[in-house]
Parts: sequence; C-alpha cells; structure tokens
Amino acid sequence: MHQLNIRDKIRLNAEARGDLGRTWLAQLPEIIREQERLWRIIVGRAVDGGTESYVAQTRTEDGRDAMLKIVIPGNDPTRQELRTLQAADGRGYARLIRSDATNNILLLERLGPNLHASGRSEDEILAIICATLREAWMPQPDGPPFATGAAKAEELAATITRLQAQLSGPCPQRAVDRALDFAESRRRAFDPALSVLAHGDAHEWNTLSVPATSQFKFVDPDGAFAERAYDLAVPMREWGPAIPPGDLLALGRRRAALLSRLSGIEEHPIWEWSLIQCVWNGLLLKEIGDDDGAAVEFAMADAWTV
Repeated sequence: MHQLNIRDKIRLNAEARGDLGRTWLAQLPEIIREQERLWRIIVGRAVDGGTESYVAQTRTEDGRDAMLKIVIPGNDPTRQELRTLQAADGRGYARLIRSDATNNILLLERLGPNLHASGRSEDEILAIICATLREAWMPQPDGPPFATGAAKAEELAATITRLQAQLSGPCPQRAVDRALDFAESRRRAFDPALSVLAHGDAHEWNTLSVPATSQFKFVDPDGAFAERAYDLAVPMREWGPAIPPGDLLALGRRRAALLSRLSGIEEHPIWEWSLIQCVWNGLLLKEIGDDDGAAVEFAMADAWTV
C-alpha cells in the first residue's frame, strides 16, 4: 500500500468537496495501486505544485519516465484538460500517454523544470511563452463546446463583483469598475471566427522544458474557446511577490507592447484582459489570505486604470 505525502492545499481542496473528496483521499492509495496494475506502471514520489490533482513521478513498463495525474473528483467535470491534451497530441502540450476519462486520471510524458526555474530574463520568458502559445493554439475540437471568451468574461466579472463585496472592497474601486467595463467590452468582442482553443493559464510555472531539447510545452490547461489575447493576459499579471519598483503604468505598457510584438496580437485586447486578470487574481489571492500577492495585483490594476 502506498504511503502518500499529500500537500495541504490538495487535501483542503478535496475536503471542500465534502464526502466525495474525503472518500477520494481515503481511497487514493488504492486508486494508485489499481492504476499500477492496469497500466503496468510504477508510481513514485509526488511532485510539488498544483492544488486540484495528485501528481506523481511514474515509470512505464517499457522504461519511459512519465507523470501520473489523478484529478480530485468534481474538478474539471467536463474533462476540458483531458480533451485539450487529446486534441493537441503533444503539440505545445505534454503528450498524453493514457487516460481514464471516467475517473479523470491521466498518464503524461514527463517534462523538465518549469520556465520560472530557468533563470532567464523577463523578456526571454515572455518570448518562450508566446512561442509555445503559437504552437499550442488550435481550433476547437469536436465534442461538447468549451467555454467561450464571452462566457469567460462574464465569469470573471461575476467573481470580481462577488469577492469585492464579500471581502469589503480590498481592491481600489476605480480599478474594479474599469475591469468590469473591460469585461463587458471583451464579452461583446467575442468572435468565433477569431477564436482558438486557449490554454487559459499560460504562465511560467505551467511552461516546462522538454528534456534534451530547447523546446517547452504547457501543462495544466484550463481550456477555453477565446481570442488569443485571453491567453496573453496571464503572463501580464505575473509580477512576483512584491510590487516592482518604478512607474507601474510604464512597466505594464512595456510588457503589453512586448507581448503584442511577440505574438502578433493587437495590444488593446491584451490590455483589457490584463486589467481584468489583475483584479480577478488579486481578489482570489486575498480570499485565500495571500495579502502580499493581492497587494501586487491591486497596485498594478490601480496604476493601469487611466
């Protein structure tokens, strides 16, 4: 029987699912043992990172390094990650080796360290993310439709409105108001003809090196059928654990212009999605008690509200 070291965030996320999640936690060693038997794999050490799945290093019967990912029940009920990886077939994303759609269990190729750990400059990191996005973007696959860019704009706006009230207004109200205006702008701008299957969370921790190559691939896609600028707003919101020194508006404008040049996407929609992302992510961080992280996002959003 496997003795598991389950990270607190994964345990809390599972327990938040009630009896379903607690049962999953109790049965996880047996689930792993059964997958070892069915797929003829050896499951090793769990990896750090992630909050919605148990992920462990794995070795296949033919000696390949792989990763086993067991998603907490109730997370990703429409299997958008699995469907994205199936459609990508290793192009821009970690290759899917095997899957159990019923139980949302994935066996993936094992990639190297993430881009955050690479020691590269900010400009190099953004260039790699953009190049990987260009590789990963694709048409929406057959099957149930993914959430659209319009639906994502509505979802982000609803969360911003709810958390700003629930948390007693921690984000400057003018930034909240501008983010809600931009969410309506992006909702109205949705055009299926200009949309792709987007990753949805394309930051440097989800961008991993491909061993023995100079390439990178994504992991942990959220999946959305949206304009390309939707993906470029995620690297726009990442500024580290402290408010960066200097003119925050100028820093934001420079990064947006760089992402536009690297991707070939117009700067205006990148900017609108970016302000939405900063306010939304800041409120989520505030909700879980990460006051320092929230302060960075709120400062950037406030400076960008011009």
